[in-house]
Amino acid sequence: MFLFFFNSFIKGNFPSIELRRHFLLIALLIPAWCQAQLGFNLTQGRHYVKFPIEICNNLVVIPVVLNGQLPLKFILDTGVRTTILTEKSFSDILKLTYGRHYLVSGPGGEKIVEAYVTNDVTLDMPGVHGEGHAMLVLEKDYLELRNYLGTDVQGILGYEVFSRFIVEVDYEKKQLTLTLPEFFHAKSKFQSLPITIQDTKPYLQVPVKMSDGRVVNAKLMVDSGASHGLVLDPATDKNIILPEKHVTSLIGRGIGGLIVGQIGRIQSIELGKYKINNVIANFPDANSYYDTIKSSADVFRNGALGGEILTRFTTIYNFPGGRIYFKKNAAFSGRFNFNMSGLTLKAKGSRLSKFEITDVRKNSAAEKVGIQNGDEIISINGFPASGLTLNNINGFFTSKPGKRVKIEILHKGQRITKTFQLESQI
Repeated sequence: MFLFFFNSFIKGNFPSIELRRHFLLIALLIPAWCQAQLGFNLTQGRHYVKFPIEICNNLVVIPVVLNGQLPLKFILDTGVRTTILTEKSFSDILKLTYGRHYLVSGPGGEKIVEAYVTNDVTLDMPGVHGEGHAMLVLEKDYLELRNYLGTDVQGILGYEVFSRFIVEVDYEKKQLTLTLPEFFHAKSKFQSLPITIQDTKPYLQVPVKMSDGRVVNAKLMVDSGASHGLVLDPATDKNIILPEKHVTSLIGRGIGGLIVGQIGRIQSIELGKYKINNVIANFPDANSYYDTIKSSADVFRNGALGGEILTRFTTIYNFPGGRIYFKKNAAFSGRFNFNMSGLTLKAKGSRLSKFEITDVRKNSAAEKVGIQNGDEIISINGFPASGLTLNNINGFFTSKPGKRVKIEILHKGQRITKTFQLESQI
C-alpha cells in the first residue's frame, strides 16, 4: 500500500498505497509460459553492477528503459510478481501489442480495473539488459502514483529482479547493487536473518513488542513497495492489541478504495541484533484491508515491514539463498514522526506544483480550523506552494509538535487563511 512520504530520511505517517496486491488477480491470469520467458542479464560479462537510485517517500525508484526507446521510472517492489506499467499511453507510444484484455472488479465488486498483457518486452537498467518479459499494462493510473508521490513514476518492477540477482539497497547513499548469486559473498558487518519466499514474496519472522508489553513472534512480509514502517493485523493474533493511545485514520489507498484503520505506537521490533523502539504501526480494519493482507496463495502473515523501517538500513535481499541482511545507517536512531496536521495531499498539474487536500483526519489540528477535502494549498508560513514539493510539505507537517502553521488555501474559489499548531495525537 503506499504511504505517501517525503525524501530520503524524513519520516512520517501518511496514508499508504499498496502497489501490488490489487493486481494479483490479474497477474495470476497471465499464462505461465509468459512469465517463464523473463530474463535479466548483466551486460559485458559483469559479475555485478551499481547505479544511482532515487528514494521517494521511502520507496526505491529506479531508471528503466522500455523496449530500448522510452526512459521511465519504476518502483522496485518485493511485493510484485509481474512487471506493471501504470499507464497504457506509454505502451501505446511504442505501439506494443496486447495479447489479452482483462476487466477485474475491485474488492466488493465496486470498482473495475481494466488491464492488458503485452509479451516479449525489453527492460533495461544501467548495466542490465532484460528480454522476453511479460508486462501488465493498466488502462490508466488507478492509484495516481505520480500525484501521491509528487514525482514521475510510471511502473513497478519486482520478482524478476529479486529472483535473478542479490539485490543491495543502500538508502543512505541512494545506490542499488545487483550481483549474480554465484559471485555474492555475505558481508560480516551485516545482520543476517532467514527469509522464506512464498508466492514470490519474502517473509520474515521477528519479535514485536506491543504497547502493553506483550510479545508477538510476527510473520511479516518484507515490503519495499510500501512506504509505511509496520502494518499489524489484529485479526491474525490475539496478542496484537491496539495501543491505548491511537487515532482512527485513512492509512492507505488502493484500486479497491480507501484503507482505513488505526495508527499507534508499539514498544519495539527486533531485527536480530537491531532493536528499533517506539515504532509507529498501522492497524487496518478487517473489512478495509482484507484484500491486501492476503496474498494470492493465502499465505498467512501478521502484517508487513515497509520502507519507513527499511530506510534505516542498507538492506540486502538474497532470494535464492533465503536470507536478508541488514546494516544500520545514519537514520537508524531517528524518531518515527507522525503527520501532525491531519492533512493528506496530492500533487497536481503537469509540474506537480499544485497541492490538493484529499483527506482531513478527524479531530486533527487541520479539521479543528475548518480545512476541508478539495481545498487547494496556496502558501504555508508565507512560502508559495508553487515553489515547494510534496516532499517539502509532508516533511513540514511531521516536524515537531507545537509548530505554528499559517496556511493559505483556495476554498470554493475564495482565498482563506487558517492558522493551527501541529499536534501529536499518538
